[in-house]
Amino acid sequence: MSELLTPGTQAPDFELPVTPDRKLKLSDLRGKPVILAFYPADWSPVCGDQMALYNEILPEFQRHDAQLIGISVDGAWCHMAYAEDHKLEFPLLADFEPKGAVSRSYGAYFAPAGFSQRALFVIDKDGVIRWSYCAPLGENPGAEGILQALEELP
Repeated sequence: MSELLTPGTQAPDFELPVTPDRKLKLSDLRGKPVILAFYPADWSPVCGDQMALYNEILPEFQRHDAQLIGISVDGAWCHMAYAEDHKLEFPLLADFEPKGAVSRSYGAYFAPAGFSQRALFVIDKDGVIRWSYCAPLGENPGAEGILQALEELP
């Protein structure tokens, strides 16, 4: 497993599917803060709680003009069903093929299990990582660290 990218590092650009026919590119979000929330899988208990929490406090992230993005190795169809079922109001990106490539570039891929760790990144408007954290596998990292990092952005 590679090292989690640390604050001060330029965030690697990527383009991933949001739906089977629409992609999102990180660099298209320049000019506003971005929260990347890597997580193991849709439909798993801890991930469900984590994504539900972020959806609930989305207005707090938006108060900082920040865009929240969830990323896992699930496919776009799975993400669409999951987001609809959980009424998520932020995009879930499919790091599906090549499996975990973006997760690997951020040091968040857990190769022994074949999925992303529960890793969080706050990226500033210029594309620089300002905060990163990786929670233990079965632990919901909550939102306190994200909110504090957003408060500290210049």
